[in-house]
Amino acid sequence: MPKYIIEREVEGVGKSSTEQLKAVSETSCGVLNKMGPEIQWLQSYVTGDKIYCVYIAPNEEMIREHARQGGFPANAVSEVVTIIDPTTAE
Repeated sequence: MPKYIIEREVEGVGKSSTEQLKAVSETSCGVLNKMGPEIQWLQSYVTGDKIYCVYIAPNEEMIREHARQGGFPANAVSEVVTIIDPTTAE
């Protein structure tokens, strides 16, 4: 199943409280439960004004539908073609 990186532009998100981030996570999980097991949220990285999310889904359209239903931006959706890490150098 393809893996995707989603870039979400959310002004000031890095200053969000734990409660605010929990609410966003709950919304996302609620949408995912409705959409079924084909789409999975692995993790997200929060920076100053952006959230970078890692998802597994059969296609980009499903990623965009999750964003639409959850009311989240999906400014860029990129399919991961390979993964490298320090062990790649060995």
